[in-house]
Amino acid sequence: MRFLVRQTPDNFIKSVNDEISSILNRRFDDMYPEDTDALSMPLELKDRKGEYIVRAELPGVKKEDLDIDFNNHYLTIKAKKVEETEEKEDSYKKSEFSYGEFSRSVYLPQDVDVDKIDAKLEHGILHIDIPKMVKEDDKVKKITIK
Repeated sequence: MRFLVRQTPDNFIKSVNDEISSILNRRFDDMYPEDTDALSMPLELKDRKGEYIVRAELPGVKKEDLDIDFNNHYLTIKAKKVEETEEKEDSYKKSEFSYGEFSRSVYLPQDVDVDKIDAKLEHGILHIDIPKMVKEDDKVKKITIK
């Protein structure tokens, strides 16, 4: 049995190179993090007895910049966000803007009553109520005895 592994120059150089790359990548990742949350849409989906409830956080998004579709059992929410600010003083002018488009899709089962889906946007929160179809099996039917 061997407990010591003999390092060849190639193995040693490769391990040092991998370690240096790892250190540099971590350093640059800290300096320039990926801004994945800049255009995200946190979503909450609840399954209640008679309906599905979807809530999405959309701060700064206007009602006219939203598009909601239900197609092939997928609820898709698309949004555009445009923000512009401008400051003017005697000696300078500062102008900033940001914009982008993002979307989320959620798969829902076949028991959705598409004609009764209701959505409203209040204070940056999108509420979507999606009623379930009443199955014939769920109805109680009284059977008379002849």
